[in-house]
Amino acid sequence: MSTEQIAATDAAVSDALAESTSDASLDRTRARSRAIEAEIDANPTKFRVLTGDRPTGNLHLGHYFGTLANRVALQNRGVQTWVLVADYQVITDRDAVGEIQDRVLSLVADYLAIGLDPARTTIFTHSSVPALNQLMLPFLSLVTDSELRRNPTVKSEFEATGGRPMSGLLLTYPVHQAADILFCKANLVPVGKDQLPHLEQTRIIARRFDERYGRAEADRPVFPQPEALLSAATNLLGTDGQKMSKSKGNTIELGMDADTTAKRLKKAVTDADRHITYDPAGRPEVSNLVLLAALASGRDPQDVAAEIGDGGGGTLKRVVTEAVNEHFAPVRARRAELVADPGYLRQVLDAGNERANAVAEATLDEVRRAMGMIYT
Repeated sequence: MSTEQIAATDAAVSDALAESTSDASLDRTRARSRAIEAEIDANPTKFRVLTGDRPTGNLHLGHYFGTLANRVALQNRGVQTWVLVADYQVITDRDAVGEIQDRVLSLVADYLAIGLDPARTTIFTHSSVPALNQLMLPFLSLVTDSELRRNPTVKSEFEATGGRPMSGLLLTYPVHQAADILFCKANLVPVGKDQLPHLEQTRIIARRFDERYGRAEADRPVFPQPEALLSAATNLLGTDGQKMSKSKGNTIELGMDADTTAKRLKKAVTDADRHITYDPAGRPEVSNLVLLAALASGRDPQDVAAEIGDGGGGTLKRVVTEAVNEHFAPVRARRAELVADPGYLRQVLDAGNERANAVAEATLDEVRRAMGMIYT
């Protein structure tokens, strides 16, 4: 490929990544997501979902209401669900992995406690699936350095490192995510709008593989071009009114006991107006607590606010605490049982890793056949 062709390709991809978050594109994605929801109701087995988390700390209520509850819902609707514990991605921007084994097992405990069923959902780790990671090599041949550097998520992740030199793993983060999605031929990925450029990069890699290397079977490409299931979840703020973050200590973790939850919520930021209303734009801190109470109790936030009325911040915090502790009591009880049996958690991972390896090796074999790299 000539320099001019590479430049033209990079520009086209940059345009595609930018387009993936434009207003018109978001409208199309939302419309398609609604159509996919209807298709899931009609025929859930046609979809395979890939999602996951980095094991960097304990999961919290923001994770639960943002993504975890939806994973359980998809599983229960009959969608093939694959959940990745992205242990290799812990080192994209860090010098060490920390207490990685404990964090991985904690993550698995969270998954099972909220209702993910290892008989229906495949839970696996990056580092245990060599064939998945080997897909990085042909995939890296399909992208350019400048293309990766323009990826919005790579840019934001690099800025978060405080100006340290970018590691090769951080630079190729979008390619690794493409391998995560495509190794199991997932055709549906739950994402927020900020993650759409990553999914678009995955679609580009799938398309380029077909164009450059061909197919193992003439009637179908090796990889699907996965679609977005755009999340409608509202982002919860932390108890300090800022972005919820494990590092800031402003979260309510899934495994927290009722007393610790009450103490955290008692310190939550509100405002001076005793009359409680749900006004996310005008009163973000108060509205965040109202929303949390509504999500935990399955009610409308406007109704929660109206019921509290002139009760003030103290009443609001009491209502939130009761709703959260009631909703998560069975989750916490189940989680405590799971954490007490690490052998079972390892069995779940062993079974998931075995399934993931079988699929990854079959996909890699198909890749080799498409590339003409079968020598026996």
